[in-house]
Order: sequence, then structure tokens, then C-alpha cells
Amino acid sequence: MGEKFHFPENLYADIRIEEKYTVQLMKFNGELTNDRVTQESGALIRVYDGKLWYTTSTNELDRLQEELDALAELAQPNPAICEDPAIRLLEVNREERLLYEGERKLCGIARQRFLDVIDHYIDACIEDEMPGVNAWNAGAGGSYMKKSFYSSKGSEIVYDYQLCSGGVWYTFGGNGQPMSGGKQFFGVTPEELIGHEQEVLDERTRYLDFIENAVDVEPGEYTCVLSPITTAMFAHESFGHKSEADFMLNDKTLRDEWVLGKKVGSELVSICDSGDLQNHGYIPYDDEGTKARETWLIKDGVLTGRLHDSTSAAALGEELTGNCRAQDYCRRPIVRMTNTFLQAGKDSLEDIIADTKDGIYVYMVSNGTGSATFVMNATVCYRIRDGRICEPLRVHMLTGSVFQTLFDIDRVGSDFEMFDTYTCGKMNQMVRVSAGGPSIRVRKLQVS
Repeated sequence: MGEKFHFPENLYADIRIEEKYTVQLMKFNGELTNDRVTQESGALIRVYDGKLWYTTSTNELDRLQEELDALAELAQPNPAICEDPAIRLLEVNREERLLYEGERKLCGIARQRFLDVIDHYIDACIEDEMPGVNAWNAGAGGSYMKKSFYSSKGSEIVYDYQLCSGGVWYTFGGNGQPMSGGKQFFGVTPEELIGHEQEVLDERTRYLDFIENAVDVEPGEYTCVLSPITTAMFAHESFGHKSEADFMLNDKTLRDEWVLGKKVGSELVSICDSGDLQNHGYIPYDDEGTKARETWLIKDGVLTGRLHDSTSAAALGEELTGNCRAQDYCRRPIVRMTNTFLQAGKDSLEDIIADTKDGIYVYMVSNGTGSATFVMNATVCYRIRDGRICEPLRVHMLTGSVFQTLFDIDRVGSDFEMFDTYTCGKMNQMVRVSAGGPSIRVRKLQVS
């Protein structure tokens, strides 16, 4: 597959090479304010002697062997390195999986094709007079990544990934309650971004209505119906991070709370992480060369798995899951989610709403955090009365106990969606992820 390296004896070593190409274009109120094309390549080289990791990163791809040799000189030879618990787990994989060629590959896509997308949405979604709209922006762009991984155990892996995105966003200023809203959409090529015009206009109408008519919520405990994007954030923030096993290595309380085989939620709840889905978190191999798995974290309410790198898997006596990831070639890989989702159920959203006598429909949230207690910041909500969605409601926060909420999920919708809008931060590293889920009903959440 191209690169060949002479790896040192009696040491473990690997080399991760990344080549990245990005395009970012944005028009604000008709003026082109962001016009960037960037290209970068580099590599992270690691050597391990059983006690210490020796690492370096470089942009000089013609000097990788020299950098590898220099690191090996610093390490202490260890004839038993392959018996190290973490190294013993590391897989040997060989595959070239390149999906993008020619005009579909981002570096071969003319910048004008993205500008054409932006102008198309301006023509379709922007008018000279838009009462209640103070400003707007429309953008399009994309990112292409090619990764190569080689290890002293014999792995030779090359794969690529590409995603283009576009969107239209408005800044609303009516009724003294300014807010922003819009729609983002995704595809592999610029042309695949076309076709979301009505969704953009519907979102604009929704936000204008919300600003004009929303009333403040009376704080308290409510039955809440969460939209798919809200469920996605709940699955990612409130449970996905709990499943990253490196958090458990120095936290006995967490290990005792989250014992595999323990019932942790309603039998309606199943949550999965899978790096091999063609979404924003796609990584067919992680940054240790481990092949992606479909890892069920919860299955029918029972804790069945967690996410690992080789260190955490060895320490906890569990299997690799393909979740060792770094932000880029300058960073060390750590345990991270990929595409995480709560599995769909059988109920329609209409039936869930109709079955809810009194509650709140959470249509959109802006962000969230999760630990034993989770918080989600709501932007657009509605009151549910007698099985009908009624007046828009200004809600600031939804809070609840992760343990209790998983048990309080009593309806799960069939309207499953995956959302590619996410980047996830942890330990000062940002990685691309996707999150997904259907509408769900939670018997009680604290609302303020």
C-alpha cells in the first residue's frame, strides 16, 4: 500500500499519517466573509517499551524513518514487549479502503461548485424583506481526510473519509427576544446539498412564530417528549461519555455503579456506538489500527458494553472496540465515541403526543453536559395539553439523573434520525462524531 518502514526490534511502534483538505465558504448578508481552502499533512510516530511511550509529530513525511529511529534510540529494548497486556490486544489489520476518486474527491471539486450551492439557497430562501429577521448567512464547504496506519505488529491500513455540508441561518430580533436558528444539511458532493429549501423555510417560520408567541415555562417537573435531535444529544452527552472506559480506570465508584450485566434502564432502551457507519463519526479503523465494531452499550435496558482503547481494555479485562481516537496527528489518541445512537422503537410521534395528557415537547436544544446529573439547554419547546402540541414555550434547562431517566423512558418512536452536526470535546481534543435517536418520552424531567 505504498509506505514501508523498518520498525525497531524489541519495541512496539506505530506511525499514523494524515492528509487533510478542507473548503469553507460563507456569505453574510450577501457578502463573502469566509473563503478558505486549506491543505495539511503530517504524522504521529509512537514507540513503546512497556514503561513509557515516546512520541513525536512531523509535517516532513519524507523523514518518518529517521524520526522513528530517533525515538527508538530513547527507548529501552524489551524482548517481551509483545506480552505487554495492552500490546498483546492490538490487532493486525491490512486493508486499503479508498472511497473517493475523481470529481467526487474534494480536492478535485472546483470552489465554484460550493459557491453555486450558496447562491442557490440565497435565491430560494432569502428575500429582500424578511420581517423579524435581522441578519442571515449561507455557507457551504467540506472536508476530506486520508489516513494511513502502520505498526510493528504488521498492520497496514489506508482509508479515506469525506463530508460536505451547507446551511442557512437567520438571526431573529423580534419581540425583544433575539435568537438564531436555521438548517444544516450534508452530502458527499456539493450537488448532494441541494434539495433542503423547504426545510430551511419551515425552520425560519418556526422560529419567527416562537419568538412572537412563546411564553415562559413555569419551573417544575414535567413529562417530556424529546425530538430525535434532543434524544441524540441525551444519548451522546448523558450516556455515551459514561461509556468511555478511560474514565473508569481511576474511579472505583464509577466501576461499581456501571457493572456489565446490570439493569440500568427501561427495556425499551438500547444504545449503540459504531464507527463503521457512513456518518460524521466514520472510522473503519481507529488510531491504534483496531477495526470498527458495533458496540451495544445498553441492550434492552441492560448494560452490555463500553468503549475502549487497548490500555482500558487490558486494565478491565475486556475486548477492544475501535474507539481510540485523536483530534489530529499532533495529539495522542484517547477513548472517544464515534457514531452513537439510541435505537428506534415502534411508536409514531403522533401516537406519543396523543398519549401525553400534560407535558412539554422539546423540539431543539443547543448543547448539553452529562455526568450522574445531566443538563440540556433548550431553545425551542412546546406545551403539550390533552394530547396536542400547543403554545411555544421558553425553557432554559432540562435536568435529570442519568440513572433515573433511563428507567423513565416509557415510549420510543420509530422516527429515527442520525445527525452529523457534532464535534465532541474531551481533554482539549475535538473529534467529529454523529449522534442519533428517535423521539422518546420521559416520564419526568426537571424543567426551568
